[in-house]
Amino acid sequence: MDQRLLGKTALSIEIAKRVHGEIVSADSMQIYKEMNIGSAKPTKEEMEGIPHYLLDFVSPKERYSVADYKKEATKAIEEILKKGKTPIVVGGTGLYIDALIYNIDYPEIEFDETYRKQLEKRVEREGLPSLYEEATQIDEQAMKRISPNDQKRILRVLEVYHQTGKTKTEQEVMSRQKEVPYDYQVYALTMPREQLYDRINKRVDIMLEQGLVEEVKKILETYPEILTAMQALGYKEIKEYLEGNVEKEEAIETIKQETRRYAKRQLTWFRKNKQTKWLDANQDKENIKIILEGMN
Repeated sequence: MDQRLLGKTALSIEIAKRVHGEIVSADSMQIYKEMNIGSAKPTKEEMEGIPHYLLDFVSPKERYSVADYKKEATKAIEEILKKGKTPIVVGGTGLYIDALIYNIDYPEIEFDETYRKQLEKRVEREGLPSLYEEATQIDEQAMKRISPNDQKRILRVLEVYHQTGKTKTEQEVMSRQKEVPYDYQVYALTMPREQLYDRINKRVDIMLEQGLVEEVKKILETYPEILTAMQALGYKEIKEYLEGNVEKEEAIETIKQETRRYAKRQLTWFRKNKQTKWLDANQDKENIKIILEGMN
């Protein structure tokens, strides 16, 4: 992998050093403890002394919602501002970013364990595509942003409708009435598709070299019950391999393919946000200059 290129982690740390900033993660996988390799969680060395918030604090067996993230991220942002420093939100989970920049309030929906188990049994019996189609019939707008393989979010769309009688999209539209209390800028990195896909493939290979299979095995041994976290990209495919359902090479190729698809959905998501300023990932110095100018 080309280490000379500043990705979002390295770029955010460089900016934080220059503006006395601190970083709030917006990554739905990096919140989990013990899920380090597959989530590409930054190491202490990579953080270079810059404080990071909302990393490595949720047990893999716990459920964590966008509403939980909104509350914790807002708290972190306020804490950073009180220090007289600049909050820098970094990550590619569109739902997390939208919750902050649109100030979306998510209603407290009581989790129905019985209904969730019914849905999980239906997945086993009917297959996930059946529930994906049902969720699309209920909330087509929300499902445009959800992968047909993302069991966690597919079930969440069904749960929200079951509990409230309103779709997830309706809930979000009603909640976007309040103004955002911050002056903020949104930046996203892009690069030619071939280069992006090559980096994705190499990144997966590096994760495997670092011990991704062993990491997943350890988590499954520690938490043998069904885990929401195990639906995460990279983890569910290795889980399938460890359970003997697919060959290792097939699992690896699926991870690469699904990661490429996920990256494509990320780009589509952030292109819909007209506030996004696009930066060429190959122009490190220029990107730093653009971001610094935007803060003045």
